[in-house]
Amino acid sequence: MKTSRLILALLALTFALAPQPISTASASQKKGYKAKLISPKAGDVLVPGQVVRIEWTATFPDVDLTMCETEIRLSLDGGATTYMWITGFRDPSVRYYDWTVPNVPTRTAVLDIHFGCLGIFPETPSPQTQATFTIVGLD
Repeated sequence: MKTSRLILALLALTFALAPQPISTASASQKKGYKAKLISPKAGDVLVPGQVVRIEWTATFPDVDLTMCETEIRLSLDGGATTYMWITGFRDPSVRYYDWTVPNVPTRTAVLDIHFGCLGIFPETPSPQTQATFTIVGLD
């Protein structure tokens, strides 16, 4: 009887002292995703046909980025809705894109730099409403 109690006590102690796995979901919730636009800047005036480098910094969640992607989207109404996808899926380690400005006149253009990881981290928008710019129209 003493032997079985000793075995049970040792087994319980083993499980109690074993390292606990950290779930990817809980780790990623502690540190989320956020992007900050470098270019174009707030107040910039862009012309259709002009090539502009979209550039940003990013803070990523604690996940393996090999299954992740970023997309750049354009809003013409200050970020309320998405007008068009500027890029499709892109490697999140590349934080710039040379964009040819379309002929879509607006005074309230906003870029949204989305991030997500297939089955690991949800699609997360990061609208850059602090950097509203203008696209002039061509006649």
